[in-house]
Amino acid sequence: MTQKPLIGITFDSRDPGGYSNYPWYALRDNYCLSVQHAGGVPFPLTHELDLVDDFLSRIQGLLITGGGHDVDPKLYGETFLHPKTTLKPKRTLFELEITKRALEKNIPVFGICGGEQLINVALGGTLIQHIPDEVPQSLNHVQDENPHQTCHKVKITPQTLLHEILGTEEFDVNSVHHQAVKDLAPSAILNAIAPDGIIEGFESPHHRFCLGLQWHPECFSECSQSSKIFKAFIQACRE
Repeated sequence: MTQKPLIGITFDSRDPGGYSNYPWYALRDNYCLSVQHAGGVPFPLTHELDLVDDFLSRIQGLLITGGGHDVDPKLYGETFLHPKTTLKPKRTLFELEITKRALEKNIPVFGICGGEQLINVALGGTLIQHIPDEVPQSLNHVQDENPHQTCHKVKITPQTLLHEILGTEEFDVNSVHHQAVKDLAPSAILNAIAPDGIIEGFESPHHRFCLGLQWHPECFSECSQSSKIFKAFIQACRE
């Protein structure tokens, strides 16, 4: 029997309050369930730079999750910090380091929402700090209703990995983000775009598997189409 691949999944970090009077980690179970249902073993990762080598020596794939924070604009060459931009320096520095090192080792990497944005920065791209200010005619990308519901469509670029996975040129997605990819990293190619021109997905053809999606497919773990994405990721981790 083939051993299931171990998939590193990044935690979110929270300040004291709520669950604990001490700093604590958080991770929605639908990330873990999506990995598990696709045939992988979820392995949450703490934000310790000293453990990056240990993590990478054990995992077969890396999933960068979303969260209620943004990448520091200084990391993509901007000095202006938008009032809506929220920073979590320790998490971001850890995710950047482990993402860059994973890609150097050609370990499959999958980024969701903020994870997509972080991968773009790791590869040399930039971000829109607040969509309503930089794209005035944009859709509302901060979904108020249930994130398990779709709210707009994206066009899938033909002859891309994402198109091969989904087998369609149009896809309904949810949307829970105020930032987005601005300048796509030089080594990446666009694979999904919203009707207002916001980049919704990209991939790197120079790596075994490097995929970033702006929406949250883990919220549709029961959907056969969304599950195809996780299954393709886990399959790449087996190879």
